[in-house]
Amino acid sequence: MNKNSILEYWLKSADNDYRTMQYLFKGKNYPWSLFIGHIVIEKLLKAYNAKYIDVNTPFIHDLLRIAEKAKLGLSEEQKNFLDTLTSFNI
Repeated sequence: MNKNSILEYWLKSADNDYRTMQYLFKGKNYPWSLFIGHIVIEKLLKAYNAKYIDVNTPFIHDLLRIAEKAKLGLSEEQKNFLDTLTSFNI
């Protein structure tokens, strides 16, 4: 796969999962909605990483670690948010 197809994969997959997250939220299935929300953010971070850093995205689920590998300059509040969101994957 080339860089564009990898990026397209992450973005289309994130978009599909986002729609699933919204469906679960509307159905008041909040735990699963949060779980899928984590996956959406993870895929978007991996898309960013693939586009700007390395197409070989990290095989991890920790959002903060992915953001750090993508060299995103995050505030402490953003870092705390990613840590909190990661807890919904566990």
